[in-house]
Amino acid sequence: MENRKKIGILASYNGSGFETIQNAILNGVLNAEVCVVITNNTNAGVLEKANRYGVDSFVVNSKFYPDENLDLKITKILKEYKCDYIFLSGFMKKIEKNLLENFPKKIINTHPAILPSIYGGAGMYGSFVHQAVVKNGEKKSGVTIHYIDENYDEGETILIKELELSPNETAETLETRIKDLEKIAIVEAFKKVLA
Repeated sequence: MENRKKIGILASYNGSGFETIQNAILNGVLNAEVCVVITNNTNAGVLEKANRYGVDSFVVNSKFYPDENLDLKITKILKEYKCDYIFLSGFMKKIEKNLLENFPKKIINTHPAILPSIYGGAGMYGSFVHQAVVKNGEKKSGVTIHYIDENYDEGETILIKELELSPNETAETLETRIKDLEKIAIVEAFKKVLA
């Protein structure tokens, strides 16, 4: 399978999206290869996952590279690994200029709400999104898979998956349901992108 696309993963914590992609590859659902994992967090659970799957991993932060431009460092690693796409699996740093210029419309993010909406932008991630959705009495929520541009959560949409909120929905139950939906959405989005 020589024409397999190479995916680089940027993650700050557990990298559950990385695991979703990796499982889809191992099960023959996606014709791709995760070639490298980069995190900014020395204690990120994603490092152990990368090790388990035999994927090279790097920690890139100012503690390890005090005199380097981290954006350039990350870009350099992704280019060395010849990544076709980059997936942000809970990466908590803003994507900077070098990365955007070197990988235009190649950096993919997942957001746990329907975009565009008030549930996107700076500070809107994880449980903060679900708390706001429930508090505002929304009838539905969902997952948006989108390309990254220079603004938080404003890049071109690849796909949206929606779900209905139940009358007794809590932020916790919604988060669990969105995480399940996200797994489906990530795989579907990559099938679309890699087609």
